Amino acid sequence: MPETSEFKNPGSNNLESKDLGSKNTEALFGLHAVAAALQKKNLSVDALWVLAGAAKGKRLAGISEQAVERGVPIIEKSRQELDQQSGDLQHQGVVLIRSKVQHWHENDIEKLLSSAEKPIFILVLDGVQDPHNLGACLRTADAAGVQLVIAPKDRAVGLTSVVCKVASGAAESIPFIQVTNLARTLRMLKDEGVWLVGADERGDKALYEADMTGSMALVMGAEGRGLRRLTREHCDFIVSIPMHGQVSSLNVSVATGVCLYEMQRQRGQAATSTSK
Repeated sequence: MPETSEFKNPGSNNLESKDLGSKNTEALFGLHAVAAALQKKNLSVDALWVLAGAAKGKRLAGISEQAVERGVPIIEKSRQELDQQSGDLQHQGVVLIRSKVQHWHENDIEKLLSSAEKPIFILVLDGVQDPHNLGACLRTADAAGVQLVIAPKDRAVGLTSVVCKVASGAAESIPFIQVTNLARTLRMLKDEGVWLVGADERGDKALYEADMTGSMALVMGAEGRGLRRLTREHCDFIVSIPMHGQVSSLNVSVATGVCLYEMQRQRGQAATSTSK
């Protein structure tokens, strides 16, 4: 892209043929996800791909300015090239090429718990498979103040590019850990003094009647099947969301948001009462 007084774009030419199949790089796409990633100074960014002719347009001007401020090369690409890089998903005219984010390992859980502000606030997702649902859950968890998200490795989606796009920056800001044995991890959480509250339509009590003010982990089931039997047995109690209409259940990401914000409301009230 030609340099102008507005955009100083060093070193883009030598990146035109960069091997994006490298194990050390990955693509992030979508306006909100890319903007959030550019704000994180600790993330290594290689290049910003933008739709040809759109870098200074209204939609991409802010992102282009962020890239310039960080010294990130801006490379114009055709729509076909962007489509190929994003897997034909909605890239919104922008793809960020970055070094792969270092993922957390299950051995880090105890360290995170010991350093976390108390009371602890965790989200456990028991086998969510839709990347849009996981991304939405991560975004809501970050907004609600969750300190850690845990999920199994088997029969569950990981941090794909779609997840990161939907999460709009939350995938980089909140620890997401996939574990080999979820039941064992749940037992470890209980040993650390964390109460496990499951959410299921066959709950022991309504969500708004339960006390969720201490160190808590909200445990959500997968799409369709809900909580697995063994996961349910590890929960200290089960809550249900009152349903007043014709539908019998909510999408897992919506249900997660409802539960997390009720927990956050109770935690806020408890903190206020304690400070008085």
